[in-house]
Amino acid sequence: MLGNTLRIPLRVAVIGTRGKSTVTRMIAAALKEAGFSVLAKTTGSKPVLILPDGREEEIARRGLPTILEQKRLLQKAANLGVRAVVTEMMSIQPECLAIESRLFLQPQYLVVTNVRLDHREEMGQSKGEIARSLSAAIQSGTSVFVPASECHPEFELAAGRVGAKITLVNTEADSFIEEDRRLAAAVASCLGVSASAALRGISAAAEDFGSLKAWEAELGVPPTTWILASAFAANEPESSRLVLSYLQKKLTPNGRPLVGILNFRADRGDRTRQWLEAHGQGFFSGFRSVYAVGAHVHSLSIRRRTGRPPSIIPLSDRSPTAIMGKIAASEGASSLLIGFGNIGGTGEALVEHWQKIGRSHAL
Repeated sequence: MLGNTLRIPLRVAVIGTRGKSTVTRMIAAALKEAGFSVLAKTTGSKPVLILPDGREEEIARRGLPTILEQKRLLQKAANLGVRAVVTEMMSIQPECLAIESRLFLQPQYLVVTNVRLDHREEMGQSKGEIARSLSAAIQSGTSVFVPASECHPEFELAAGRVGAKITLVNTEADSFIEEDRRLAAAVASCLGVSASAALRGISAAAEDFGSLKAWEAELGVPPTTWILASAFAANEPESSRLVLSYLQKKLTPNGRPLVGILNFRADRGDRTRQWLEAHGQGFFSGFRSVYAVGAHVHSLSIRRRTGRPPSIIPLSDRSPTAIMGKIAASEGASSLLIGFGNIGGTGEALVEHWQKIGRSHAL
């Protein structure tokens, strides 16, 4: 295993709460544009290998995800003779992060995207605790890139203990999309990529399946034009607020009312609780309606008339066609429908359905 790792001259790993797949893709694309042979791997909405020629191979999993995927990644990279590997780290628990970093990837460069309140049961109940969990990936001699706004003391303490170097990156911008681009560009610059090559590569990077997208589609009887936006991969409320703010600037001037759809996963009960808390705190105060799909929807029925308006309306349907038919019939007019909660399960099925029935809408 160590032999395969050391046969790859440049190893870049990406950690954080949100945006890992996007930043991984951007860094790999910038290096490729500069002439590097690169093998990249994302493990977010759909796990894929991005080959040196730009083709993508979806990773087939026969069971639960395991960090042994990283061992296979390094073996493939060594066999291909690539100059660089850029990969999203997989682990959640700090002990596994440490093993993944120290024994498998041994990255010379570690990129932190952000610290958000997610996976609280495994990583901690506060941002400080989550930053401490993420810092387990920091190993001796590693160069760590952290957005200046996300540099929690826990990162500096961990780096100091093992002799790693922290580089702060000013990513402040009007949108989270531009913040990701600035972080990737800063890493690429440190790796010797010119600003022009980095810009070309980052601009050409293929979007992740779970990245923010929107479509126009005809729904209802008689049909009217809706806009469907996938923000499922933002997962938790804090990141989703940033996405919602962006979408409201881009899409709501057309006067369409806002409708939300929340997808819950059976294995993410903590996120379900977060969303119920966010609803009670007024997250959906500007929405006409909010629907819930996926797991836990039956437990939501008792909450339909509690908390702040609008009420959460549970739908037991699993078929995207049935879900969209019920929402369109209930709303009766063209709307901006935004998907939140989780990309897995019903969220993934809805995105695939929207891609089939819709026309891409620029964001």
